[in-house]
Amino acid sequence: MAFAGKYQLETQTNYEEFLEAIGLQSAKTEHKVVTEVVQDGDNFTWTQSIPGWTWTTSFTLGQECEMESMKGVKFTGTAKMNDGKLSLKFPEYFFTAEIVNEKLEMTCVTPGEKSVTFKRVSGRI
Repeated sequence: MAFAGKYQLETQTNYEEFLEAIGLQSAKTEHKVVTEVVQDGDNFTWTQSIPGWTWTTSFTLGQECEMESMKGVKFTGTAKMNDGKLSLKFPEYFFTAEIVNEKLEMTCVTPGEKSVTFKRVSGRI
């Protein structure tokens, strides 16, 4: 259950550039994002919250699942786990997450020639 827990944002890079790249300019915020991961074996529920906004998606590793992106786009995807790193292709970006030194490190990379890499590090709370 390496991912299970509640985490609060500590640092992030390229956040506003990432939001612009995926078309969520109105979501820009300076709030501390709280991420909660519930893990039961291969089943995950992933929630991110700031005051006034919450996004949740659920999935099972290795199985095609119906999910919803941060933009509210419904899609079918398959989450994978390789060497302790979770990966999932969203419609707007490629997402990876791993636990490094008890911190949740998430990276989102937009596709294309002008790719943007957004990184967020959160500590357990």
